[in-house]
Amino acid sequence: MNSKLKDINVEYLFQAVLALENMEECYNFFEDLCTVQELKALSQRLQVAKMLSEHRVYSDIVSETGASTATISRVNRSLNYGCDGYKVVFDRINKK
Repeated sequence: MNSKLKDINVEYLFQAVLALENMEECYNFFEDLCTVQELKALSQRLQVAKMLSEHRVYSDIVSETGASTATISRVNRSLNYGCDGYKVVFDRINKK
């Protein structure tokens, strides 16, 4: 884990997310927590990661998500050299 990330406020945020029990609670919490643009940016990064993990090419990802190539590169770096957070989420979603 990135030691720059770990602090009491981030931990409280993660505890809050883990406390959510269904999709409606997620919508309500994230609508209160984030601006529309922030939420769109987070969801775009997740979609980019999903498409990269499916070995989609940058040009397809740009056209389907509207993400910049810089965002795609950043997400790709996380997929290749990160903490496998995306992989854990994708594996769990795919099991359902």
